This record gives sequence, structure tokens and C-alpha cells, in this order.
Amino acid sequence: MSRSITAAVVTEPGGPFTSQQVELADPGPGQVVVEIRGIGVCHTDLAARDGFFGLAYPMVLGHEGSGVVVEVGADVTSVVPGDHVALSFASCGTCSPCGDNQPAYCLEFGARNYGDGLRADGTSSIHRDGTPFTAAFFGQSSFATHALASERNVVKVSADVPVELVGPLGCGIQTGAGAVFNSLDCKEGESLLVLGSGPVGLAAVMAARVRGCAAIIVSDPDPRRRSLATDLGATATLDPTDGPLVEQVRAVEGAGVDYAFDTTGVSAVVEESLGVLAPLGTIGLVGVPHDMAATLPLPIVPAMVAGLTVRGITEGDSDPRTFIPYLLDLYRAGEFPFDRLIGTFPFADIESAVQAQLRGEVAKVVLLQPSAVTAPSTYATGA
Repeated sequence: MSRSITAAVVTEPGGPFTSQQVELADPGPGQVVVEIRGIGVCHTDLAARDGFFGLAYPMVLGHEGSGVVVEVGADVTSVVPGDHVALSFASCGTCSPCGDNQPAYCLEFGARNYGDGLRADGTSSIHRDGTPFTAAFFGQSSFATHALASERNVVKVSADVPVELVGPLGCGIQTGAGAVFNSLDCKEGESLLVLGSGPVGLAAVMAARVRGCAAIIVSDPDPRRRSLATDLGATATLDPTDGPLVEQVRAVEGAGVDYAFDTTGVSAVVEESLGVLAPLGTIGLVGVPHDMAATLPLPIVPAMVAGLTVRGITEGDSDPRTFIPYLLDLYRAGEFPFDRLIGTFPFADIESAVQAQLRGEVAKVVLLQPSAVTAPSTYATGA
């Protein structure tokens, strides 16, 4: 059995997203079908489209979905049809990290999120005329009217928040906020440098403001992004084209910063940022380099003398089932206005939306399905 859905399909490396009718498998045990209301567009989706992960074509991507549960499989207990949900990354639930409430470091993270595009049982969740598609991207493939996900990567959210906008909390926004709240655990009065003010960096800025960081410095070449960062809580912004990063940061914080958070994935930027850390400082890494074999030259003796820490971060060390509700509590209290990053586009205009995000005309694109409650486009500059 299956249901007919509409999906944005990519058929070749770098090719366009084209609307196609496909078949979505029925939910098995522990699985959930979600009618998608909104989907965030993430750089990781575009990288997969371009062949970065080596996935087979045709494919259905999308991993920041949100919507309403319409069907559940056997043994599902946490959601029922009609529940509003955000979709996040997939994890096995049985390995040691999952048992320690660290699903972002699930031993099967790669296989379940961007491995071979199949479900855990080795079958494809999407096909057409008997031809299987690469799907189950991050356990969801939500560039579609409906998505099939596991119960573990579906998070129930209250009906008092706009469900069509909460999808980005499942990846990009929880990555930036989680880096500050969880991975780095920034404290009141400490200092943070954010390298790059896309949605991940801006989420870190908002989280640092919540934590009461005394200095929140943002480095980004785009004046629109720097302006938005200031509005969201940055205490200082830097243009990296104005001079060496070390000189600019130390002009603001003479002793250096307690934390640096890199979202750029540019090795030269990461290497330079080591020089801005105060003694016992930490740099957190979430930016993915274009070259997966990229390395970081570490000045060993200075790193030892200063007691520096280099911290890799996945998904903000978050457990989405508890972290997404926490972020929404902050949102309700006016402390985490993630909706200010979002610009909405009709799902049918996915190609135009992708180009607008690449041009920096909007910080975070969310594609609305026709079934979504029409949300005002909270147009935000920056990317």
C-alpha cells in the first residue's frame, strides 16, 4: 500500500527541483506520516542536491519539515493523528550515545540521515512506477506534501505556535542555539565570537543573549547580516575585509574571547580564530568545509600553554524531543524570536526561494505548502 503525494524531485547533480507525483510508503512499526505545512531550506539540502554525499538520483530531499500527523504505524505512542510536529534528525535509539540522551552522536547517524537514502529496513520510502527514489533524507525527505518519519525524529509541539514555521528548529536553528546552550555552555558574563551570521550563527547570537554573555561579537562580510545580528543581540559586529580578525577582536576584547563559534567551514577562518581565544578558551566547529578532507593546523605549544579546546559539534548536542520544546518556551517568552530570520515562499516556488537565499535576500527560507495557515513573511535580510 502507498499514498500519492507531490514532491520536489532532483534528477541530476545540481539540477532543478521539479514537482512530481510519487508514491509514499505506508508507515511501518514506529513510523509516522506527516502532512507537511512548512519546510526550511538548508545548505545541507543543496549540498546533497549537488552530489556532495554521493546519493543516487532521482532523490527527494528536505530535512527541516513541520506539519500535522495524519497516520501512525504500530507501536507509536508519543503522537496521534492531528498532533502538530516538528521533524528533526534520525537516530537509532539503542546505541550508547542515544542511551545517554545524545542522539546527535548516534553511532548510526550517518547511515540514518544521509547514508544510502533508504529506510532502516533497506527499502525506499518513495517510488514511482516501481522505481525507488533516494529518500528518508535525515529520516524524513520533507520537500513534499507528506513525509514518512520515525517516531524518534518527530517532536510534538503545541498548537499555539505557527507549526508551518517550526521546521528550522529541527536542524539549523537548534544547531546554533544548542552550541551555546549545550556544547559550549556559555555562561553569564562570558564572551563569544560568532564567525558567520547565517541562520546557525544568528541562532547562536540569540542564545548567547539569553545566557547573558557580556560580549557577543559577530564577524561577517555582509552588512545586512551584521545589522540583523545587532538587532538580535550582538554587542559588536566586524567586517572581516577591514583587517586581520585577531586585531579586530582584540580591539573589542583585549584579552580575547572565551568562545569562538565557526559556522563558515573555511579552514583559514578557523585557523585565524584560534588567535582570538583567551586562556582556557574554546572554539566550536559546525561549518562544513567544501573539501571533506580539510584539516586544521593547530599550533601545539600555544594551544597547550593557553589550555585551548577545539570542540566539534553536531546538531548543537541536542536531543530534539526536549530541546525543541525548550526553544519554543523561549520563543513564547519573547526571548528567542527565531521567526525574525524567516522569509516564506510557496512550496511551488522552491527554485526562486533557493536563489533568494543564496543571494542573501533572506536569512532562512521556509517553503509553505498550500495546506499551511498563511503566515506573514517575516522577511529578514542576511543568509
